[in-house]
Amino acid sequence: MNDVLIDTAGAVRVITLNRPERLNALNTDLLAALNDAFAAVADEPAVRAVLLTGAGRGFCAGADLMQGLGSGETIDLGAMIDEFYNPLVRRMRGLDKPIICAVNGIAAGAGMNLALAGDIIIAARSATFTQAFIRIGLMPDAGGTYFLPRLVGDARARAMAMLGETMNAEHAVALGLVWKLFDDEVFATEALTIATNLAAQPRHSLAAMKHAFNAAAGNTLDAQLDLERDLQRNLGQTADFAEGVQAFLQKRPAVFKG
Repeated sequence: MNDVLIDTAGAVRVITLNRPERLNALNTDLLAALNDAFAAVADEPAVRAVLLTGAGRGFCAGADLMQGLGSGETIDLGAMIDEFYNPLVRRMRGLDKPIICAVNGIAAGAGMNLALAGDIIIAARSATFTQAFIRIGLMPDAGGTYFLPRLVGDARARAMAMLGETMNAEHAVALGLVWKLFDDEVFATEALTIATNLAAQPRHSLAAMKHAFNAAAGNTLDAQLDLERDLQRNLGQTADFAEGVQAFLQKRPAVFKG
């Protein structure tokens, strides 16, 4: 059985974590397959958005403790992070196409932080989120200490990491972790609808937005204003911008070709 399922729906690449018997827990095979899947997306111009979700009852339960971690032997977790987790997070953040993470159940530990590495998180009402690292004597990785404070604030991020409490989907929305909730029975359909809508948007605009948002955390206001100027200058020279203006003037829907 493939650890990651790859499908294409129009201009949307659907990537599904596929270890449902382990709640899609992350082992090295799955992580390697995910890295390959996102690398492939970067090289396919026909794919304009990515939908990442999980098979079965969960999105991702975090690292698979059955893979060596429970053997009692000392393991170099830093080496594992360097080889598998960090390249994946960097690849997702650096991808010039939007990523929707559709959390359909438990998102725990690195599984939760994998979702945070995307651009938009939506969730089924039955979804849960937890920074479970403290329960096994670890700290958040896979970008958790970077993403969480920026999304929910420093105080909440520290509490989530240090207490390791599980929150429901409504709480995650209230904290700003999740953009929108959907009932479980329509969740898969709604997720694909949002991804399809994103894939129809101007490709260069979405890529520029990702670039700007990624840079904002480390930039001064002056540097960010300059970056916005430069990116907007480039967008103003694209065919999609010309199409958008013409569609507005002609009072018709724009058709962006990327």
